[in-house]
Amino acid sequence: MPIMTIGVSKANEGMDGISWNILGQTYVPKQHSEASFSWHATFHVGNFVPPHIHPTQDEFVYILEGRLDVLLDGKEGFAEPGDLVRLPKGIPHGLFNKTDTNVKCLFWVSPAQRLYDLFWALHNLGPKADPADVVAVAARHEVDFLPPPDAA
Repeated sequence: MPIMTIGVSKANEGMDGISWNILGQTYVPKQHSEASFSWHATFHVGNFVPPHIHPTQDEFVYILEGRLDVLLDGKEGFAEPGDLVRLPKGIPHGLFNKTDTNVKCLFWVSPAQRLYDLFWALHNLGPKADPADVVAVAARHEVDFLPPPDAA
């Protein structure tokens, strides 16, 4: 596991030049250590992360641009620039860009667990990944996607 290094993560640059396509979203990792992992995310118009749970991580989302609709433990809400979304471990949540502009935000989780490795695995699945493959890969990396409401 990497140790956090001192320095500045410049705008529009990821660690080691990394930029992932995660199910149509652009994720740029900013910092990765055992204690935490952070990344800049761009949710393009219509992009979303379906409801899921991180059983071993707290997650945070700081909104930089746009409006992100959120589903937090079954309750709908939204976050706008300057807002911080707090997602405690074990609480189901989903994130959605339902607007006509991109949403930019900074995510971080603590501890890092296996999320960095999950993003590499999802990036490698390609832009048209089979949802069943995404769910299986995520489960192996400590992220549990919930079934769609009509499948429950």
